Amino acid sequence: MAVNSAFRPALFFAALLFGTHAFADGTPTLSAAKTTEQAGLVDIRKLAPDIAEDIKYAGSDNFVGTPVDGYLAPKCFLLKPAAEALARVERDLHTQHQRLQIFDCYRPARAVAHFVRWAGDLSDQRTKPAHYPTLDKGALLGDYIAPVSGHSRGATIDLTMMQCDAADAHCKPLDMGTSFDYFGTLANTESPQATPAQHANREVLRAAMERQGFRNYAMEWWHYTLTPEPTPDTIYDVPVQ
Repeated sequence: MAVNSAFRPALFFAALLFGTHAFADGTPTLSAAKTTEQAGLVDIRKLAPDIAEDIKYAGSDNFVGTPVDGYLAPKCFLLKPAAEALARVERDLHTQHQRLQIFDCYRPARAVAHFVRWAGDLSDQRTKPAHYPTLDKGALLGDYIAPVSGHSRGATIDLTMMQCDAADAHCKPLDMGTSFDYFGTLANTESPQATPAQHANREVLRAAMERQGFRNYAMEWWHYTLTPEPTPDTIYDVPVQ
């Protein structure tokens, strides 16, 4: 769940409340859109009906341990150019009996604020064994969690790859070395802690995504952003429903 660590928290939350314009330091504009249609966000299943989804923040199987604010349904929305590019990745993979599995797509700004509140509650350690076993929770704010996320711009996605049999059935996720939203260096795409087989699997995913214009975030093997981004200076806060 990569973040933008350059931020001014008080001003950012003022922007959320009052809809102010982008700041000179690069803090993005909050869109006035109230619906996915107004924001230009597209449900990926309209373009790739069979794509596999495991939208983690719509349920409790995530690092917060509860459904996250703004996720009212387990759906993947992206701005149209990103959705079209992702659908092309999925079609390309089908020729190799492979497919994508999506963990997260567009993320409402209110969800990111939920993450920040959770990170500030050091008494809640329920998900430490699964998500940050080698880190103190207090260290998560910054590189891992911050008030501004690229996901809120509508062109970033978290995902993995599955290998299917010759009949395109019985698809199983490839071994990438960590689960989704593992906070630690093993999740770095080029981590020396990963095995050669895990590196190879990460490279297969990266190559498939790069062919359609997505770039990887080096700290997280699952995180990709379409380049150039359609709305690089705008974030959205419409609910996923």
